[in-house]
Amino acid sequence: MTDLVLVNARITTLDREKPEADSVAIRDGRFLATGSEREVRAAARPDARVIDAGGRRAIPGLIDSHTHLIRGGLSYAMELRWDGLTSLAEAMRRLKAQAERTPPPQWVRVVGGFTWAQFAEKRLPTLEEINAAAPDTPVFILHLYDRALLNAAALRAVGYDKDTPNPPGGEIQRDARGNPTGLLLARPNASILYATLAKGPKLPQDYQKTSTRHFMRELNRLGVTSVIDAGGGAQSYPDDYKVVDDLHADGLLTVRIAYNLFTQTPKEELADFRRWTAATEPGRGDDSYRVNGAGEMLVYSAADFEDFRFPRPDMADTMEADLEPVVRHLAENRWPWRLHATYDETITRALDVFETVARDVPFDGLHWIIDHAETISDRNIDRIAALGGGIAVQHRMAFQGEDFVERYGAAAAEATPPIRRMLEAGVPVGAGTDATRVASYNPWVALAWLVTGRTIGGASLYPARNRLDRTEALRLWTEANTWFSTETGKKGQIKTGQLADLVLLSDDYFTVPDAEIAGITSVLTLLGGAAVHATRDFDGMAPPLPPAMPDWSPVRHYAAPAPAPLETARVAKGCGCGSACNVHGHAHAGAWTAGVPTNDRGAFWGALGCSCWAF
Repeated sequence: MTDLVLVNARITTLDREKPEADSVAIRDGRFLATGSEREVRAAARPDARVIDAGGRRAIPGLIDSHTHLIRGGLSYAMELRWDGLTSLAEAMRRLKAQAERTPPPQWVRVVGGFTWAQFAEKRLPTLEEINAAAPDTPVFILHLYDRALLNAAALRAVGYDKDTPNPPGGEIQRDARGNPTGLLLARPNASILYATLAKGPKLPQDYQKTSTRHFMRELNRLGVTSVIDAGGGAQSYPDDYKVVDDLHADGLLTVRIAYNLFTQTPKEELADFRRWTAATEPGRGDDSYRVNGAGEMLVYSAADFEDFRFPRPDMADTMEADLEPVVRHLAENRWPWRLHATYDETITRALDVFETVARDVPFDGLHWIIDHAETISDRNIDRIAALGGGIAVQHRMAFQGEDFVERYGAAAAEATPPIRRMLEAGVPVGAGTDATRVASYNPWVALAWLVTGRTIGGASLYPARNRLDRTEALRLWTEANTWFSTETGKKGQIKTGQLADLVLLSDDYFTVPDAEIAGITSVLTLLGGAAVHATRDFDGMAPPLPPAMPDWSPVRHYAAPAPAPLETARVAKGCGCGSACNVHGHAHAGAWTAGVPTNDRGAFWGALGCSCWAF
């Protein structure tokens, strides 16, 4: 295989011994050398392929330590994404257009990744608006894990009527006559949302493969080269893993996946893990696709869903008795685990169990994880450090910060989670998204949150003491995350001998204004030295994808990314159009996200931000 040499770049290696370089050489899927162009060319073969980076910033491939790629990929081609949109009016325009092209019995699905606070209107659509936009096509809109909005056609499709009882843990809102309105509330957990979504039609397996490939390519476009998949509700092992199994066997994975196994049977969790520990083991697989461990759900009685619009749920009295045999079994079999825990109260009870087990079965070198930890206390951070655990944080507060502040106050939100304190305690900390339902899969939105401390709605949550500088934040998205997949030293840096995962950025992460971090993308993404995404000056280097299927797929119509929320707000404020004008609707936030000539900011209508051009 011919060597590859990248020159004329500004390379952030995250190698502490050689933090900067302007060139890098790649051989056989790994970094061969970094340094000056002269040094790198001398290390490579004379016939090496040379790529001129044009002075762009290069970073290691991004690693998401907590996401749901496997589940998300199966339905990505069916989903209308509202990630990044800043206008509810535009979101509803897209929903209406998608409803018109979606054939029966298929649904229009907006499955998370957005929040009411990102819209200029600062609200969700009403049920009346949804029914008007789609009177005949079923519509399911999932907002975080707190609610789902269904139109009348969707209520008919799922069979909810006056006689349908509320399921355990959920509420079907009803009108004065007892008829369902279309609003489903997660009280106190998201089971009703999972169960209702699962009633919708699924794609055939060949379409699921194409769907997953498009989702991976979208992640590549954003610079993601590795993920740790945290399992997920309604995700069955091994059945729902066949798509990625087949893509891996065919050499078509463009994101490295380490996956955790999420218990599937309430009250039978120990049986699930006994079956899986007998059938496989952590590390089984290769650098592209491998088993990582157990979780994020270990037992259902320990799941404290993060709906900040409602009071914290108390965990069941049986939590410790349920959790202890599962953790003991995993520790005895040397299986790393991760546990979903939003609130400090849940973490306290889980750590009581972990400490009990560790007295009998030492955790030495076992990479176990607490996920989320928004309200963790200093005491529990120190307990995790003493037991050798890690904490994986996600930018869920970027989507739910306003709701948290309303319930608990601004002071309580200042360290949610307390990342600086975790780092000072010596706890391994890694960053991720928890996409695709509770937050966007966009890593740059997460990086902007770490650096600025702001929500995507613009609310300032964190003082300087709980924000990270840009290098610290990037390290949590690269090198630090390798601890969570037990791959330290294998990837996460641009360093001789490591896997050659590299991203050439559209804009310089280290110099753009804070408000523009969320808008960064990749112009060239390399996985093991091979291009998996390429655009602009590098267009054509990555292999083409087959079209998204089915032919009505939203991916075919809304493949181009929406402007990043912070960037749109910044420019709109700069030109004085934070709100629409009374004459021409001069509103960049809506115009630049529309599928019309206004979305080209370099052209006449885009520069005006005028939304009346067609009339």
